[in-house]
Amino acid sequence: MEQVDTALHSVNDGEIAMTPAGGPPVLVTGATGRVGRGVVDLLTDAGVPVRALVRRSETAATLPTTVDIVTGDLTVPESLDDALHGVSTVFLVWTAPAQTAAAVVERLAAQAQRVVYLSAPHQTPHPFFQQPNPMAALHAEIERLISAAGLDSTIIRPGMFASNALSWWAAAIRGDGVVRWPYGAAETAPVDDRDVAEVVARTLYEDGHAGGDYVLTGPESLSQAQQVSIIGDTLGRPITFEELSPDDFRRQTPETARSAVDMLLAAWDATTGHPAYVTSTIFDILGTPPRTFRQWVADHATAFTGDPHPANP
Repeated sequence: MEQVDTALHSVNDGEIAMTPAGGPPVLVTGATGRVGRGVVDLLTDAGVPVRALVRRSETAATLPTTVDIVTGDLTVPESLDDALHGVSTVFLVWTAPAQTAAAVVERLAAQAQRVVYLSAPHQTPHPFFQQPNPMAALHAEIERLISAAGLDSTIIRPGMFASNALSWWAAAIRGDGVVRWPYGAAETAPVDDRDVAEVVARTLYEDGHAGGDYVLTGPESLSQAQQVSIIGDTLGRPITFEELSPDDFRRQTPETARSAVDMLLAAWDATTGHPAYVTSTIFDILGTPPRTFRQWVADHATAFTGDPHPANP
Protein backbone atom coordinates (compact mmCIF):
# COMPACT_ATOMS: atom_id res chain seq x y z
CA MET A 1 0.00 0.00 0.00
CA GLU A 2 1.26 3.44 -0.87
CA GLN A 3 1.91 5.83 1.95
CA VAL A 4 -0.03 9.06 1.43
CA ASP A 5 0.50 12.13 3.60
CA THR A 6 -0.70 15.67 3.29
CA ALA A 7 1.64 18.65 3.23
CA LEU A 8 3.36 19.48 6.50
CA HIS A 9 1.37 22.71 6.53
CA SER A 10 -1.64 22.91 4.24
CA VAL A 11 -2.88 25.91 2.31
CA ASN A 12 -5.07 28.20 4.35
CA ASP A 13 -8.75 27.28 4.24
CA GLY A 14 -10.98 29.43 2.09
CA GLU A 15 -10.55 31.19 -1.21
CA ILE A 16 -7.02 32.03 -2.26
CA ALA A 17 -6.44 35.65 -3.23
CA MET A 18 -4.32 36.44 -6.27
CA THR A 19 -1.42 38.86 -6.11
CA PRO A 20 -2.24 41.60 -8.60
CA ALA A 21 -0.11 41.82 -11.75
CA GLY A 22 1.90 44.94 -12.37
CA GLY A 23 3.30 45.22 -8.83
CA PRO A 24 6.93 44.83 -7.77
CA PRO A 25 8.86 42.23 -9.74
CA VAL A 26 9.46 38.76 -8.36
CA LEU A 27 13.17 37.96 -8.32
CA VAL A 28 13.87 34.45 -9.58
CA THR A 29 17.29 32.98 -8.87
CA GLY A 30 18.32 29.86 -10.77
CA ALA A 31 16.22 31.29 -13.59
CA THR A 32 17.75 29.10 -16.30
CA GLY A 33 17.62 25.86 -14.27
CA ARG A 34 15.13 23.02 -14.61
CA VAL A 35 12.72 24.46 -12.03
CA GLY A 36 13.58 28.14 -12.24
CA ARG A 37 12.98 28.36 -15.98
CA GLY A 38 9.52 26.86 -15.56
CA VAL A 39 8.77 29.35 -12.79
CA VAL A 40 9.81 32.26 -15.01
CA ASP A 41 7.51 31.12 -17.82
CA LEU A 42 4.55 30.49 -15.50
CA LEU A 43 4.87 33.86 -13.77
CA THR A 44 5.18 35.61 -17.13
CA ASP A 45 2.07 33.83 -18.41
CA ALA A 46 0.22 34.98 -15.28
CA GLY A 47 1.18 38.60 -15.94
CA VAL A 48 3.53 38.82 -12.95
CA PRO A 49 6.61 41.03 -13.51
CA VAL A 50 9.75 38.88 -13.34
CA ARG A 51 13.36 39.75 -12.71
CA ALA A 52 15.80 36.93 -13.43
CA LEU A 53 19.14 36.66 -11.67
CA VAL A 54 21.79 35.04 -13.87
CA ARG A 55 25.54 34.71 -13.49
CA ARG A 56 26.16 35.44 -17.18
CA SER A 57 23.78 37.40 -19.37
CA GLU A 58 24.33 35.13 -22.39
CA THR A 59 22.73 32.19 -20.53
CA ALA A 60 19.44 34.10 -20.40
CA ALA A 61 19.06 34.49 -24.16
CA THR A 62 16.03 32.17 -24.33
CA LEU A 63 14.10 33.76 -21.46
CA PRO A 64 10.92 35.70 -22.36
CA THR A 65 11.65 39.17 -23.67
CA THR A 66 9.51 40.73 -20.94
CA VAL A 67 11.84 39.43 -18.21
CA ASP A 68 14.19 41.92 -16.58
CA ILE A 69 17.58 40.17 -16.63
CA VAL A 70 20.17 41.15 -14.01
CA THR A 71 23.57 39.58 -13.51
CA GLY A 72 24.73 38.59 -10.06
CA ASP A 73 26.41 35.78 -8.17
CA LEU A 74 25.44 34.18 -4.88
CA THR A 75 29.14 33.84 -4.08
CA VAL A 76 29.46 37.65 -4.24
CA PRO A 77 26.61 38.96 -2.05
CA GLU A 78 27.15 42.62 -2.96
CA SER A 79 26.53 41.74 -6.62
CA LEU A 80 22.88 41.09 -5.74
CA ASP A 81 22.01 44.66 -4.81
CA ASP A 82 20.80 45.71 -8.28
CA ALA A 83 18.69 42.56 -8.61
CA LEU A 84 17.05 43.12 -5.22
CA HIS A 85 16.20 46.78 -5.75
CA GLY A 86 12.42 47.26 -5.58
CA VAL A 87 11.73 43.55 -5.04
CA SER A 88 9.35 42.27 -2.37
CA THR A 89 9.43 38.51 -3.10
CA VAL A 90 12.32 36.22 -4.03
CA PHE A 91 12.40 32.65 -5.30
CA LEU A 92 15.68 31.36 -3.93
CA VAL A 93 17.48 28.39 -5.45
CA TRP A 94 20.80 27.93 -3.68
CA THR A 95 23.53 27.04 -6.19
CA ALA A 96 26.64 28.12 -4.29
CA PRO A 97 28.87 26.95 -1.44
CA ALA A 98 27.69 27.61 2.09
CA GLN A 99 30.18 30.34 2.92
CA THR A 100 28.14 33.28 1.60
CA ALA A 101 24.68 32.07 2.67
CA ALA A 102 24.46 34.30 5.74
CA ALA A 103 25.50 37.42 3.83
CA VAL A 104 23.08 36.66 0.99
CA VAL A 105 20.13 36.14 3.34
CA GLU A 106 21.05 39.35 5.17
CA ARG A 107 20.85 41.24 1.86
CA LEU A 108 17.54 39.58 0.99
CA ALA A 109 16.09 40.64 4.34
CA ALA A 110 17.22 44.25 3.79
CA GLN A 111 15.22 44.52 0.55
CA ALA A 112 12.53 41.83 0.36
CA GLN A 113 9.70 40.79 2.64
CA ARG A 114 9.24 37.19 1.56
CA VAL A 115 11.28 34.25 0.27
CA VAL A 116 10.10 31.06 -1.42
CA TYR A 117 12.99 28.65 -0.91
CA LEU A 118 13.65 25.47 -2.90
CA SER A 119 14.87 23.11 -0.22
CA ALA A 120 14.72 19.33 0.35
CA PRO A 121 12.61 16.95 2.48
CA HIS A 122 15.33 16.59 5.12
CA GLN A 123 12.74 16.82 7.94
CA THR A 124 10.58 14.05 6.47
CA PRO A 125 10.38 10.95 8.71
CA HIS A 126 11.28 8.41 6.05
CA PRO A 127 14.54 6.45 5.84
CA PHE A 128 15.31 7.72 2.33
CA PHE A 129 15.54 11.30 3.60
CA GLN A 130 17.19 10.63 6.96
CA GLN A 131 20.65 9.54 5.81
CA PRO A 132 23.69 11.79 6.33
CA ASN A 133 23.58 14.37 3.56
CA PRO A 134 25.75 17.51 3.32
CA MET A 135 23.23 19.20 1.04
CA ALA A 136 20.44 18.60 3.57
CA ALA A 137 22.58 20.23 6.25
CA LEU A 138 23.11 23.23 3.98
CA HIS A 139 19.38 23.52 3.28
CA ALA A 140 18.62 23.36 7.01
CA GLU A 141 21.13 26.13 7.72
CA ILE A 142 19.68 28.41 5.01
CA GLU A 143 16.17 27.81 6.36
CA ARG A 144 17.45 28.78 9.84
CA LEU A 145 19.01 31.95 8.43
CA ILE A 146 15.79 32.90 6.63
CA SER A 147 13.78 32.42 9.82
CA ALA A 148 16.27 34.34 11.97
CA ALA A 149 16.21 37.24 9.49
CA GLY A 150 12.47 37.64 10.05
CA LEU A 151 11.53 37.00 6.44
CA ASP A 152 8.15 35.52 5.60
CA SER A 153 8.94 32.22 3.99
CA THR A 154 7.47 29.35 2.02
CA ILE A 155 9.61 26.21 1.91
CA ILE A 156 9.29 23.91 -1.11
CA ARG A 157 10.68 20.40 -0.59
CA PRO A 158 10.70 18.27 -3.74
CA GLY A 159 11.69 14.64 -3.42
CA MET A 160 13.52 12.71 -6.13
CA PHE A 161 13.15 14.39 -9.52
CA ALA A 162 11.91 12.31 -12.46
CA SER A 163 14.49 14.11 -14.62
CA ASN A 164 17.31 12.30 -12.79
CA ALA A 165 16.47 9.41 -15.13
CA LEU A 166 18.05 11.39 -17.97
CA SER A 167 21.46 11.80 -16.35
CA TRP A 168 21.40 8.33 -14.80
CA TRP A 169 20.02 6.05 -17.52
CA ALA A 170 19.56 7.81 -20.88
CA ALA A 171 23.07 7.07 -22.17
CA ALA A 172 22.75 3.34 -21.41
CA ILE A 173 19.28 3.21 -22.97
CA ARG A 174 20.52 4.91 -26.13
CA GLY A 175 23.44 2.47 -26.13
CA ASP A 176 23.01 -1.26 -25.56
CA GLY A 177 19.67 -0.97 -23.76
CA VAL A 178 21.05 -2.42 -20.50
CA VAL A 179 20.81 -0.26 -17.38
CA ARG A 180 23.43 -1.44 -14.87
CA TRP A 181 22.46 0.13 -11.56
CA PRO A 182 22.43 -0.66 -7.83
CA TYR A 183 19.43 -1.17 -5.55
CA GLY A 184 16.87 -1.96 -8.22
CA ALA A 185 14.29 -2.68 -5.50
CA ALA A 186 14.69 0.73 -3.83
CA GLU A 187 11.47 2.73 -4.23
CA THR A 188 11.09 6.46 -4.83
CA ALA A 189 8.20 8.66 -5.97
CA PRO A 190 9.66 10.66 -8.87
CA VAL A 191 8.27 14.17 -9.13
CA ASP A 192 8.00 16.06 -12.41
CA ASP A 193 9.99 19.31 -12.57
CA ARG A 194 6.96 20.97 -14.16
CA ASP A 195 4.77 20.17 -11.15
CA VAL A 196 7.39 21.63 -8.82
CA ALA A 197 7.57 24.78 -10.95
CA GLU A 198 3.78 25.12 -10.94
CA VAL A 199 3.62 24.86 -7.16
CA VAL A 200 6.42 27.42 -6.78
CA ALA A 201 4.70 29.83 -9.16
CA ARG A 202 1.41 29.52 -7.30
CA THR A 203 3.09 30.31 -4.00
CA LEU A 204 4.67 33.37 -5.60
CA TYR A 205 1.54 34.91 -7.08
CA GLU A 206 -1.20 33.61 -4.78
CA ASP A 207 -1.69 34.94 -1.28
CA GLY A 208 -2.05 32.49 1.59
CA HIS A 209 1.21 30.57 1.33
CA ALA A 210 3.37 32.48 3.83
CA GLY A 211 4.55 29.97 6.40
CA GLY A 212 3.82 27.06 4.06
CA ASP A 213 6.11 24.05 4.23
CA TYR A 214 5.37 21.76 1.29
CA VAL A 215 6.81 18.32 0.54
CA LEU A 216 6.30 17.50 -3.15
CA THR A 217 6.42 14.00 -4.63
CA GLY A 218 5.11 12.15 -7.61
CA PRO A 219 1.85 10.19 -7.26
CA GLU A 220 3.24 6.67 -6.88
CA SER A 221 5.95 4.61 -5.26
CA LEU A 222 8.09 2.90 -7.91
CA SER A 223 11.23 0.82 -7.60
CA GLN A 224 14.16 1.86 -9.72
CA ALA A 225 13.77 -1.32 -11.77
CA GLN A 226 10.10 -0.46 -12.33
CA GLN A 227 11.04 3.01 -13.52
CA VAL A 228 13.43 1.55 -16.09
CA SER A 229 10.70 -0.88 -17.19
CA ILE A 230 8.28 2.02 -17.64
CA ILE A 231 10.81 3.78 -19.85
CA GLY A 232 11.06 0.67 -22.01
CA ASP A 233 7.27 0.26 -22.20
CA THR A 234 6.85 3.89 -23.18
CA LEU A 235 9.55 3.75 -25.83
CA GLY A 236 8.15 0.50 -27.19
CA ARG A 237 11.32 -1.55 -26.89
CA PRO A 238 12.85 -3.85 -24.27
CA ILE A 239 15.28 -2.40 -21.76
CA THR A 240 17.11 -4.68 -19.33
CA PHE A 241 17.81 -3.76 -15.72
CA GLU A 242 20.99 -5.42 -14.48
CA GLU A 243 21.67 -5.25 -10.75
CA LEU A 244 25.05 -3.72 -9.96
CA SER A 245 26.71 -4.06 -6.57
CA PRO A 246 27.20 -0.83 -4.59
CA ASP A 247 30.98 -1.36 -4.63
CA ASP A 248 31.04 -1.77 -8.43
CA PHE A 249 28.84 1.30 -8.83
CA ARG A 250 31.13 3.32 -6.58
CA ARG A 251 34.22 2.22 -8.50
CA GLN A 252 32.68 3.31 -11.79
CA THR A 253 31.98 6.87 -10.67
CA PRO A 254 34.49 9.74 -10.87
CA GLU A 255 36.24 10.72 -7.66
CA THR A 256 34.66 14.17 -7.86
CA ALA A 257 31.17 12.61 -7.59
CA ARG A 258 32.05 10.19 -4.79
CA SER A 259 30.32 12.09 -1.96
CA ALA A 260 27.07 12.34 -3.93
CA VAL A 261 27.28 8.68 -4.86
CA ASP A 262 27.84 7.64 -1.25
CA MET A 263 24.83 9.72 -0.21
CA LEU A 264 22.61 8.07 -2.83
CA LEU A 265 23.82 4.57 -2.03
CA ALA A 266 23.06 5.10 1.66
CA ALA A 267 19.59 6.45 0.86
CA TRP A 268 18.72 3.61 -1.54
CA ASP A 269 19.98 1.04 0.94
CA ALA A 270 17.92 2.55 3.78
CA THR A 271 14.71 2.72 1.76
CA THR A 272 14.88 -0.83 0.37
CA GLY A 273 11.85 -2.70 1.67
CA HIS A 274 9.90 0.51 2.32
CA PRO A 275 7.40 2.15 -0.04
CA ALA A 276 8.39 5.67 -1.03
CA TYR A 277 7.06 8.66 0.85
CA VAL A 278 4.12 10.00 -1.19
CA THR A 279 2.25 13.24 -0.50
CA SER A 280 -0.93 14.79 -1.85
CA THR A 281 0.55 18.30 -1.73
CA ILE A 282 0.66 18.96 -5.47
CA PHE A 283 -3.02 18.12 -5.81
CA ASP A 284 -3.86 20.12 -2.69
CA ILE A 285 -2.26 23.27 -4.10
CA LEU A 286 -2.90 22.95 -7.84
CA GLY A 287 -6.22 21.10 -7.78
CA THR A 288 -4.88 18.69 -10.41
CA PRO A 289 -3.04 15.40 -9.83
CA PRO A 290 0.73 15.33 -10.22
CA ARG A 291 2.11 13.97 -13.47
CA THR A 292 3.02 10.29 -13.38
CA PHE A 293 6.50 9.02 -14.15
CA ARG A 294 5.08 7.38 -17.29
CA GLN A 295 3.75 10.74 -18.47
CA TRP A 296 7.11 12.37 -17.78
CA VAL A 297 8.88 9.68 -19.85
CA ALA A 298 6.41 10.07 -22.73
CA ASP A 299 7.03 13.82 -22.78
CA HIS A 300 10.82 13.33 -22.79
CA ALA A 301 11.04 10.21 -24.96
CA THR A 302 13.38 11.70 -27.55
CA ALA A 303 16.03 12.24 -24.88
CA PHE A 304 16.22 8.47 -24.46
CA THR A 305 16.24 7.64 -28.16
CA GLY A 306 17.59 10.55 -30.13
CA ASP A 307 14.64 9.88 -32.43
CA PRO A 308 12.10 12.74 -32.75
CA HIS A 309 9.40 10.14 -33.48
CA PRO A 310 9.84 7.28 -30.98
CA ALA A 311 7.64 4.20 -31.24
CA ASN A 312 4.41 4.16 -29.29
CA PRO A 313 3.63 1.08 -27.19
